Amino acid sequence: MQSSVLQGILLPFWGTSLGAACVFCLRRAPSAVLRRVLEGFAAGVMTAASVWSLLLPAIDWADMGRWSFLPAAGGFWLGVLFLRLLERLLPEAITDRSTTMTLLAVTLHNIPEGMAVGVVLAGWLTGGTEVSLGAALALSLGIAIQNFPEGAIISLPLAANGEGRTKAFVLGTLSGIVEPIGGALTIVAASFVVPVLPYLLAFAAGAMLYVVVEELIPEMSAGHHSNIGVIAFSVGFTLMMALDTVLG
Repeated sequence: MQSSVLQGILLPFWGTSLGAACVFCLRRAPSAVLRRVLEGFAAGVMTAASVWSLLLPAIDWADMGRWSFLPAAGGFWLGVLFLRLLERLLPEAITDRSTTMTLLAVTLHNIPEGMAVGVVLAGWLTGGTEVSLGAALALSLGIAIQNFPEGAIISLPLAANGEGRTKAFVLGTLSGIVEPIGGALTIVAASFVVPVLPYLLAFAAGAMLYVVVEELIPEMSAGHHSNIGVIAFSVGFTLMMALDTVLG
């Protein structure tokens, strides 16, 4: 039983780590066009994840009938305002604010995902007949596959901006370490976490969309051939939408 729980908690983290490892596939520093592609792809992935992985599940978790959107809306605005405050507090010495904000937003997004896995595993551990171990592991595997592009959108832009590949990989991997931590804490304190989970999911969505609109879209649309960024956005959005729908 313990090994199954540990496996379920760690699967999403391994997905993020494998995505971050994509940085070792780069032969040289990416060109300006490739950076625009990466930023557009990241924006598309984060936008789709915000809707299908976070906001829609937040509304479902709330289970308040026609008013189920209220916790999602409240959490969303908390996420937006938090990222706005964080942006103002970032030292001016940080030159690549876009990548820094993306790292923060993806890390925040991973916390409620890990907690969602923890909630399902807690339901199985308590003997709930509506939750099976297979369903819990399927959710964990689905999130792991979704996390693959998220790990890549952290490590690849970091390498593109001059960071060493090893450091970019470590930072990309660390963005996912909060998932097993959140999952384990949720299992321990499930009765306290479940009521606020809709707010946490929507909070992460607000944070991610703030970064997309404030940082990534202006970057991917700057200069010549801005349509490349739009196409990359569409590819990232479609991929993440498909993963969330098929595996969700």
